[in-house]
Amino acid sequence: MHKRIVFLLAATALLSAQQPPKQRDLEIVKKAGPPPVVEKKPVGIPRSYALVIGVGGYPNLSAKMQLPFAEPDADAIFKILISSEGGNFKAENVRRLVGPNATLAKIREMLEVWLPSVTKENDRVLVYFAGHGFVEDGKAYIAPVDVQPKSLGATGYPMDKLGSVFANRIKGKWKVLLTDSCHSGAITPEEIGTLNKSQFNLDKSLFVMTASRDREVSYESKDFGGGHGVFTYFVERGLGGHADADGDGIVTADELADYVRTNVRNATKNAQTPTSDKGSFDPKMLLAYVPSGIRPDAPPAPKEGTMILEANMDGVEAFIDGVSIGVLKKGTPLTLPGLKPGPHTVKGVRAGYEDDGPREETIYPGQESTVSLKIQTVRRRKKAATDEVDHGLKFYRDGGESNYKKAVESFQKALALEPHYYEAAMYMGRAQNALFENDKAMQWFKQAIEWQPDYHVARVSYAGMLLDTGSTDESIRQLTTVTQRDKNYGEAYCMLAQAYRMKDDYPQALEAAENAVRLIPAKAESHFWLAESLRMLTKWERARKSYLDYLQLSNFDSKLAGQLDYWIKGFIIGGGKKTRASQRDIWNDLRSLAYFGICECEGKVGDLDAAIADCQRSIRYDAKDPNTIYKLGVLFAKKTEGSGSLESLATASKYMRSLIELNPDIKEAQQAKEMVADWGRYISANDAMPNPKASKKKSK
Repeated sequence: MHKRIVFLLAATALLSAQQPPKQRDLEIVKKAGPPPVVEKKPVGIPRSYALVIGVGGYPNLSAKMQLPFAEPDADAIFKILISSEGGNFKAENVRRLVGPNATLAKIREMLEVWLPSVTKENDRVLVYFAGHGFVEDGKAYIAPVDVQPKSLGATGYPMDKLGSVFANRIKGKWKVLLTDSCHSGAITPEEIGTLNKSQFNLDKSLFVMTASRDREVSYESKDFGGGHGVFTYFVERGLGGHADADGDGIVTADELADYVRTNVRNATKNAQTPTSDKGSFDPKMLLAYVPSGIRPDAPPAPKEGTMILEANMDGVEAFIDGVSIGVLKKGTPLTLPGLKPGPHTVKGVRAGYEDDGPREETIYPGQESTVSLKIQTVRRRKKAATDEVDHGLKFYRDGGESNYKKAVESFQKALALEPHYYEAAMYMGRAQNALFENDKAMQWFKQAIEWQPDYHVARVSYAGMLLDTGSTDESIRQLTTVTQRDKNYGEAYCMLAQAYRMKDDYPQALEAAENAVRLIPAKAESHFWLAESLRMLTKWERARKSYLDYLQLSNFDSKLAGQLDYWIKGFIIGGGKKTRASQRDIWNDLRSLAYFGICECEGKVGDLDAAIADCQRSIRYDAKDPNTIYKLGVLFAKKTEGSGSLESLATASKYMRSLIELNPDIKEAQQAKEMVADWGRYISANDAMPNPKASKKKSK
């Protein structure tokens, strides 16, 4: 039984040594240049040459032996090879023989004349063949378009000849062979390993992966990307970044082998098993580089923060997180360095007076925060009630559903002892909100505000919940009340900026954000909402700077962010994200949005390369954001204008295809389908240019 055979023959050079780019450090505040996501190491792409061959229609074979997906396979491999989000080959260094052009004479010319004439020892060389393979008298052949089955010796291209040419005439540092055929046993990994030892120089590293075991069939179907061989489909996706298991942006031979084997077996229900010989190649061999796939390294450990406590009278005992830290004197501040970043409960106590607090104060990495304890009212509340609030706060701080329920019980006891205990009511609202019981939370927030109209913490907490539930107008009303009564309440201004941004009221969002930055400059989100407002008002340079300020101030581990106020605990960030099904790491969301904002600002001023780099940073934090994916497709397409760069156009196509796959129903996906079709026709008509100038000329 004759089936199709695919060969991918590649050689990759060692990564070139480069000096690592200067990184911004958390300790140093700079005013220009983005705080880059730290990558593991710089990557040098070697000079690369490729030959891509695809034969689907064979004039001398019967109708049932035609291969409808072999040529689409060749097109897919060609596009991923020249993509800067894949193989990173220069389009002018890739030759393509497809359909009627894939004759024996032309294959011989490319393999035996062109590649030997252009390749050097440290080059990367790739040969891809999609089509039929035949075995006759124990000898394997690839089948050109003009093959004659009854005369394979004269019309087929012998595999041993390919091995000899590859070993002795085509130069390259590393060499890779992948085969897709039910007759893969005709050229097994063991035989290639023997060939490597006998014919290849000892410093050559050979990676061999066959699409299936001996006597297994290699499958193809229209269900894979519109029509591909199963093996080739996953090879193309793997080289496009899906095989990058460790998130360093590099697809290695080991990663590709593991990815393709696992997915082909799953897709064929174990009927087809790709194999590889792991003893004959360097498992770290670079096959593709996909910079947008780099996952951010863990940021440096955050600095501890400092709290400075002061009191309005002598004899005030200060408690941090329920633990006494000493008695304060009026006019003598107490400095507490080394506090863990995040929210801390603060309370001031003096015999015979109502406590100040408990309330939450957030400590930011490397920052000093001054907290004033004000003891003003002679005690009227029962100590048992305040003890219950303290007890409930301990459970509330620990977090988790069971602890929130215990906190609710303690707050209920406090309210039973002191019916108008507005602080207990406010914390009851927070606990109910944390349990997603928003109707109950709303009642308690309203009750706290009714009992104490100037209790601004309750209004801000209530406003945050309103933002999360989509009641933006009422949230603005509550926050405006706070800022009218206390013009120095920075948290209220920050949330107000967010609310106006959600309403598309950019001038008012800008005013609120500027106040937030003035009052709480160490709070990262103040700068984020300022940047968003400026960007929507087309103030590109100012917006970019504010995004950079946000990125630097939030440059800490996302787990720490959860302890600050990114998650809805303590200070509520809002924004419609608080549901059981969709609660997400808001730290990652905002960093993704910040890099997207910078990308758009740079694109608007014409710096396409910088814009692309920052949009790629954006999707490292949110790989499924359709806006960023679409933006990258548009940016790479713009790079093609005036240059005719097929590499950029192939990369644009990759992003648009990703968008279509992610969500085919959105408007942008419909536009993307049309663009991908147009670009595909352009790439097919303009591939294999002898030099970039020719490509540029044809694009005009």
